Amino acid sequence: MESHLLLCILLLIPAFASSDFLVTHVRNIKKRNSDNDLVVNGIEIYRMKIDSKVTSRFAHNVITSRAVNRGNAHKEVFFDVELPKTAFITNFSMTIDGITYPGNIKEKEAAKQQYEKAVSKGQTAGLVKASGRKTEKFTVSVNIAAGSKVTFELIYEELLKRQFGKYEMFIKVKPKQLVKDFEIEVNIFEPQGISELEAEGTFITNDLQNVIRKTFSHKKGHISFKPTLDQQRTCENCSQSLLDGDFIVKYDVERTTPDNLQIVNGYFVHFFAPMNLPKLPKNVIFIIDISGSMSGREIQQTREALLKILDDIKEDDHFNFILFGSDVHTWKETLIKATPENLDEARKFVRGIDTKGLTNLYGGMMKGIDMLNAAHEGNLVPKRSASIIIMLTDGQPNVGISNTQDIQTHVKKAIEGKYTLYNLGFGYGVDYNFLEKMALENKGLARRIYPDSDSALQLQGFYDEVSNPMLRDVELNYPENEIADVTKNSFKHFYDGSEIVVAGRLRDINQNSLTVDVKGEGANDALSFTSQQDKEQTAKAFQEQEYIFGDFIERLWAYLTIEQLLEKRISATGEEKDNLTAEALDLSLKYKFVTPLTSMVVTKPEEDENQAAIADKPTEAEAQAAPIVAQASPVHYVHASNPTWYTSVDGDPHFIISVPQKEDAICFNINENPGAVLRLINDPVTGITVNGELIGDKKVNNDAKIQNTYFGKLGIANKHLDLKVTVTPEKITIQNETGKTTFTWLDSVTVQQESLTLIINKKKSLVLSMGSGASFVIVLHQVWKKHPLHRDFLGLYTLESHKLSEQTHGLLGQFFHPIDFAILEIHPGSDPKKPDATMIFKNKELIVTRGWQKDYRRDPEHGIDIPCWFVHNNGAGLIDGVHTDYVVSSLF
Repeated sequence: MESHLLLCILLLIPAFASSDFLVTHVRNIKKRNSDNDLVVNGIEIYRMKIDSKVTSRFAHNVITSRAVNRGNAHKEVFFDVELPKTAFITNFSMTIDGITYPGNIKEKEAAKQQYEKAVSKGQTAGLVKASGRKTEKFTVSVNIAAGSKVTFELIYEELLKRQFGKYEMFIKVKPKQLVKDFEIEVNIFEPQGISELEAEGTFITNDLQNVIRKTFSHKKGHISFKPTLDQQRTCENCSQSLLDGDFIVKYDVERTTPDNLQIVNGYFVHFFAPMNLPKLPKNVIFIIDISGSMSGREIQQTREALLKILDDIKEDDHFNFILFGSDVHTWKETLIKATPENLDEARKFVRGIDTKGLTNLYGGMMKGIDMLNAAHEGNLVPKRSASIIIMLTDGQPNVGISNTQDIQTHVKKAIEGKYTLYNLGFGYGVDYNFLEKMALENKGLARRIYPDSDSALQLQGFYDEVSNPMLRDVELNYPENEIADVTKNSFKHFYDGSEIVVAGRLRDINQNSLTVDVKGEGANDALSFTSQQDKEQTAKAFQEQEYIFGDFIERLWAYLTIEQLLEKRISATGEEKDNLTAEALDLSLKYKFVTPLTSMVVTKPEEDENQAAIADKPTEAEAQAAPIVAQASPVHYVHASNPTWYTSVDGDPHFIISVPQKEDAICFNINENPGAVLRLINDPVTGITVNGELIGDKKVNNDAKIQNTYFGKLGIANKHLDLKVTVTPEKITIQNETGKTTFTWLDSVTVQQESLTLIINKKKSLVLSMGSGASFVIVLHQVWKKHPLHRDFLGLYTLESHKLSEQTHGLLGQFFHPIDFAILEIHPGSDPKKPDATMIFKNKELIVTRGWQKDYRRDPEHGIDIPCWFVHNNGAGLIDGVHTDYVVSSLF
């Protein structure tokens, strides 16, 4: 339900800057040329243009960047652009000294083989990765000679979706250096006529306000932003650019009729957005996860969001709250009307919501569905109303029915198409694929809520999108004998400020007209009308050809069809899924879209050793696969465990530091003897410390000539609370001023105290949090008791690192602070599958190797491979000091 076109433009800048921009890095040259503030590390960007053409909501965007190597040696230039997740790349090329190297879109497996062949030789590669809430990053690099010029051109397309009554184009501008010729140009052509057009920027000063040029007249709109060099400067003689922020364009169209139908070259598109309808009363069930993992900021933000939502609920609406932890609790036994008195009582209830127990998601879902069924059967809610279920969880089901496929089956059978289900996944601990499948099967959608300071606003924002249903059971019907390959044409709800879009192909390309019948259920009566459009009317509306790009309606139809096929594919199985995949793949290749089924391969010049770059498009569920627990701090997930008995890599405790803003990870080993105790986390402000004691194999591995070590004991303490927790592969001991309490891994228990939450997942893992500090997940790795070599051991995962102070340190704790690094000169290593490279970290050059380690959070037996850059010699150059500085005398 994203409602806007989000376009993030990033320019060529020095590699030591954040990865949020286009990067130009030259090794060994780290000073700006003071004689020419347009040249940074030998590279001048002399032209940058973002050219967007929008015709009938379909946007065609061209990003062009031109640079010249002013230095006296070869320079490697990285082209790094952030795109909307809903956009499809359609073309990329780079032109070096007049020779163009184009990108070719191929089926994903074929492209992957070409890519892996290049990577096996240690060559660099370009990728598209999920890089933010709404963006994914396109990256490619090329080496150019002294005096050479390079032009990068990237093209992508997207259908703008209407939300809150407007279409929005969002352009993130962060050049981080002055650009001689910088320009943003947006041309909009809407046959219905443009009713309003506005442009603004978060970085726009009073002096820059007049640089934004905006005009619109009936069907055409134009916006340009072209600051001079002096206007880009932060001060009169500064070389820094103040172009740093968001540039936003919003518009809407004239609506004299409820719909608009357009026909061009044998294809049609139908826009439906009726105005001034009375709002449908709604019946909303809020199903909220209150398990222990939601404690702290998550539940606080959930309470804040629900209180804001209660302020927006209309008196004609009905609602209720269902809370699920280990057990299921309801506020009221049935849905109740949103009277002022009931809303006041609801606010008191929401303020008292707290966390406890495990995650009985199935029980919460079934209770909500049963409650809606009872309300309709007992005529407790209006017949003409919209029923909605909004479910929020931050984890995975582990009480009651926990098999996700079984839950999907039961929920779909219980809902029977009567209600819309929206699943909100808080953070990265959720099974997003499961939430998305279940929502799509029940005419809804899933949305990830990013754990950050604005999580409450994200929750409230989602509710705002679905809070004003105007119609239900909307159908747009076209003569079956006249049209083919029509996109989705039935919709459970139409929401105020949104728009329904349907496209299709005419069986007869010479057909002159098309008739559509629209039906829907409104608040007072049924809506029904017939609309007709002929080609002559459309042709007359499209006379301004300079605003039209190619067969845009055909491409709009292809875009929408692929998007919906991929959506259907999520919940499909077997032959149906195969057929949907084949159809989406054929269209992706025909129209040259980079989708989750295709990749774009870029072959570089021979001087660049025939390197290949590949552009993939990840899905939201794939974005979750990386071991990232997103919080406010830039390093969000840290893992320490030893996977050696699962794989043949490294023998000592292996640390993985995820760097989400890089969409990458760094890993290192610590080689110490059994019995050594390592300081992992130490926060003097919150009083939390975490230490780990190493154990060794039962004997030295004669084949490897080494004795592997693992974490055999973990000590987690909070000195402010006089609280200590000791964890071994055999038992968990809690010690405080009142005494000791011991549990075994055979227990499935939840301990909920004012200063402690402990949840034991029998023989698998435990979750622990102390006071308002971070949460820790400890994974139990068990081996065959008679194994001649290995022992049971523990893995430690740190969540919610933002709850620890900036003074936190330790082998893991030091990486809770922002870090940045750059990878250069990728080349073949001793292992052909693991190239070496140079890492720039804190102005130091480290030799690193590309490899992978295991994340055992979700699968303690097999783990998930996590690619990372391995730092040798006990993390030398990466960690502060040397590794022996972190050896302490005892567990506490």
